[in-house]
Amino acid sequence: MGDIVAITLLRHGLTVANERKAYLGWTDSPLSIEGEKEILDLRGSYPQYEKIHSSDLPRCVETARLLFPHAVPVQNSLFREMNFGSWEGRTYHELKADGEYLNWLERPMEALVPGGESYPAFSERVNNGWNQLIACKENRMALMTHGGVIRDLLVRHAPNEKNFFDWEISHGRGYELIWEDRNSLRRGDRCTLLQEAPITEKLNG
Repeated sequence: MGDIVAITLLRHGLTVANERKAYLGWTDSPLSIEGEKEILDLRGSYPQYEKIHSSDLPRCVETARLLFPHAVPVQNSLFREMNFGSWEGRTYHELKADGEYLNWLERPMEALVPGGESYPAFSERVNNGWNQLIACKENRMALMTHGGVIRDLLVRHAPNEKNFFDWEISHGRGYELIWEDRNSLRRGDRCTLLQEAPITEKLNG
């Protein structure tokens, strides 16, 4: 029982760009007034973690600071959101006449974003970050990151297989993944238990 490993994946708070429904990858946007309020309302909803990891982008670092004011997050650029290149900060309505954008909408898991990343390159980067994360010795940790990163990790590691776009992750919330032992985690086995975070009910047991 002492070797159980629990990793909680959390999404940053709502930003000004999120409220505009703009693409937000490697560029940053501050938490909105509503986003900051939602995060402060969640403070105290999470247990104590041995370590907090985070994307290095300010919206994640700030969310971690608000949720866990006594922790110093370990920042890692590998956990950044997908790089949306020339589409950063722009909305669907601003891009809907762009042929490259329409092609990407048709093939989002293969097509390259102009000046940005393809999904395979993004996924490989996130997996490299994950391998660094699971090399840590802590048994209970949290990762403050982005919606796309969490979806990619759930596709790989959740016990119930779902497609990337089928996962719903609200701002300031996420999922806790639990492995019965560290060896199964490091082998790449799917977790044995998945729970909403903050924990409300068991999703798979």
